[in-house]
Amino acid sequence: MHPVTLGDDVVTLSVPTVEDVDAITAICQDPEIQEWTTVPSPYRREHAVGFVEDLVRSGWEDDRERNWAVRVDGRLVGMVGLGRRPLRCAEVGFWMAPDARGRGLLDRALRLVLDHAFDPGGMDLERVEWKAFAGNWRSWRAVWRHGFRFEGALRRGGVHRDARRDDWVGGLLRDDPREPVLPWPGTVVDPLGTPPA
Repeated sequence: MHPVTLGDDVVTLSVPTVEDVDAITAICQDPEIQEWTTVPSPYRREHAVGFVEDLVRSGWEDDRERNWAVRVDGRLVGMVGLGRRPLRCAEVGFWMAPDARGRGLLDRALRLVLDHAFDPGGMDLERVEWKAFAGNWRSWRAVWRHGFRFEGALRRGGVHRDARRDDWVGGLLRDDPREPVLPWPGTVVDPLGTPPA
C-alpha cells in the first residue's frame, strides 16, 4: 500500500518521515501524552526513529496500520492513525502537541481520517473503534464530536507502564450519523461538563 496524503484548507495529513524525528521526540515529552497514550516513557529520540523507520513504513507496506503526521503550514503538530482489525474494522488513535490543542485541528484531522476510513476508494471499512484509558475526557470529546457511540468500560482492560487500567470503548459504523450523540451510557459525569458540540 502506498501512503495516502489527506488534507483540507488548514491541515495536511502525510506519512511521518525521518525529518519529523526531532519534532516527534519533543512533542512526546508532554506529560499528557505520556499519561494517556502508550508511548514509551521516558521518550527518547531512538523511539521516534523506530516509530518512523519501522512501524510507520511496515504498517503502510503491509496495509496493517496507516499513520499520518498532522501538519499545519508544514509543521508537525500531531499524529493520527488507524490500526486494522479483522473484517473491515480499524482502531483510531491520536495525539496532539500542547500548543495545537483547542484549535480544532484534531477535529479536522479526524474528519479526514474517518472519511478515508469509510470511503470505498479508501479503506472501505464498516467500523472504526476507539479505546482510551478511563478518565481521558479530551479523547472522549474528540471522538464524540464525530458520532462515536459509547460501548462500554473494560475493567482493567488496558495496560500502561506495566500496570492495568480501566478502558473506555466506543465505535462508529459506516452508516452512523457523524454528529454528537448523548448520552454516552455507562460513563460517569464529565467533571468538565457536557462537551460542546
